[in-house]
Amino acid sequence: MLIGVVVMAALGAVALYDSGRMGREQAAAGECLAVAPAAAVALFSYDYRSFDASVSGGRSFAAGSFADEYAQTTAALKDAAIKEQAVVTAQAGSVGIISSGSDHAEVLVYLNQYRRNVNITGEKVDQNRVVLTMTRVGGQWKVTGAQAI
Repeated sequence: MLIGVVVMAALGAVALYDSGRMGREQAAAGECLAVAPAAAVALFSYDYRSFDASVSGGRSFAAGSFADEYAQTTAALKDAAIKEQAVVTAQAGSVGIISSGSDHAEVLVYLNQYRRNVNITGEKVDQNRVVLTMTRVGGQWKVTGAQAI
């Protein structure tokens, strides 16, 4: 009988631990879903007239090696964006969690990019799906990877 009580107590403790862990992971997923649209818009939008400010806004959501990659990519893009008078306005649609833990998540973002430049008549729309890898850094969710699919 004592063994049965000990086993039941152990199972209860495991269930309580799992419940707490799942609650933390669900909260983290919710936080990522709240941040991901703004991050995607900032990272994938720019305006040749305020290019550095646009990039700075995107950089505020990036961390780790992805922040370095973002800086290199946008630096390489700057001259062409100015020459072509490019304006790219991103708009995040639906978002969803692919996978998550308490300090990381992969988020699928449906993203439209509205493009205007001197080589285009009117405005073009690119419809994209992007997976953002998000990591908790210093208490904030940052993008540590982005992959178009």
